[in-house]
Amino acid sequence: MSSDLHYRSLAEVAADVRAGALSAVEITRHTLARIQRLEPTLNAFAEVRAVEALKEAEAADARRARGEALGPLHGVPVAVKDLCAIAGTRTGAGGFFDTGFKPGDTATVVTRLQAAGAIIVGKAQLTEGAWGTHHPDVPAPVNPWSPKHWSGASSSGSGVCVAAGLAYGAIGTDTAGSIRFPSSCNHLVGLKPTWGRVSRHGVFPLSDTFDHVGPMTRGVLDAALMFGAMAGGDPFDVTSRDEPLDDYAAAARAGTLKGVRIGIDPDYALGMNDPPTAAAMNGAIAALKAQGAVLVDVRISGIDAILERATASALVEAAVSHARTYPAQRASYSEHFCMLLDTGLATASTDYAAVAIWRREFRGQLGRLFRSVDMIAAPAAPIAPLLVSEMAAIAGGPPLAAAPVMRFTLPYNLAGVPTLTLPMGRTAEGAPMGFQLIGPDLSEAALLSAGAAYERQTGFSSKHPEI
Repeated sequence: MSSDLHYRSLAEVAADVRAGALSAVEITRHTLARIQRLEPTLNAFAEVRAVEALKEAEAADARRARGEALGPLHGVPVAVKDLCAIAGTRTGAGGFFDTGFKPGDTATVVTRLQAAGAIIVGKAQLTEGAWGTHHPDVPAPVNPWSPKHWSGASSSGSGVCVAAGLAYGAIGTDTAGSIRFPSSCNHLVGLKPTWGRVSRHGVFPLSDTFDHVGPMTRGVLDAALMFGAMAGGDPFDVTSRDEPLDDYAAAARAGTLKGVRIGIDPDYALGMNDPPTAAAMNGAIAALKAQGAVLVDVRISGIDAILERATASALVEAAVSHARTYPAQRASYSEHFCMLLDTGLATASTDYAAVAIWRREFRGQLGRLFRSVDMIAAPAAPIAPLLVSEMAAIAGGPPLAAAPVMRFTLPYNLAGVPTLTLPMGRTAEGAPMGFQLIGPDLSEAALLSAGAAYERQTGFSSKHPEI
């Protein structure tokens, strides 16, 4: 068995399992062995499902032996963020408060991955309550590319386990950047879908109207395969969208940027970034253009003035999410997360209303932009990944202090539109950086097609951390 099996693509492994060149048990054992070796230093998982995963793999091989129809993820080990309920596991949401799930609960998104044949090897670690910082009693996931640097926000464990070859894909969630930041920091593809395109049933909420659920992978086709399995309406989630699904894998395989109109606001996307981010973003734009994209100047306005109030609004909704246990069970939370929830409880209703009005206006602004362009390009963050200690000082500081870091992420949670995060090189110290393509509602197929063409141009998916 190849020593770099763990870095092969999800699509390749699924194809080999279907063809019989690999068994689900072989690939699952290989993955679990790698987890056992690296997890003590990477801290990517809240729980490893070794026994259960091998049973799932044995069942997958039995289905193939019987000649049953096989799903697109058949026999492939993946991880899910520990906001997602899975029967027989504790859902910790990065902390020690009671998330309220019953022992038999399983999130719809997990059920769908399993129905597509995926093997769930574990539940990925995250920041406490899916915001800001890790609980002081929970070791933070370590960036496998550069251990001294930030591994991303709440979906950090998902990002680390996929980047390090401990899973072929993972579920992430994104309230203000928590798919995009760890995807960027770990050299991954991350899809934040249209709000409601993936069911949130069985996923512990941070901020109900901000939260998105999506895949994180090492390549664009892999993200398309996972997304196709995850997406669609769900009777258990009345906010889920049930429009017919596109063929996302076909879009990724076709992969084109020829004639695709990409809007770039020079002041917004290029004008306020640190030098490594600015250089990498210009490189990404050049790669898009080399594949035939048509660059169009656009203007995006009003974002910076709303960021602090938008952050506070997310914390208002977080206080609603935790109302059953906070402040009644305050001792179950870290002091920092208490401070976040207290900020939400203290935010004026007029501030929350102002953000509710602004988000409709911003959707209108984007709607008009998307009449003249197919998608927009912008960095994932205005700064390259900071050292862990530097980021801890920001994320663990006053609740609204980190708002400027979210200028490229939070607005698109407010708007609910899809974004695709893609790698755009690394800093001189080896820390990865990423940018995003942002599209109108339900444009995931177009984003994945464009992303696949960019991947072909840059070859980013062939690069992995040497661990």
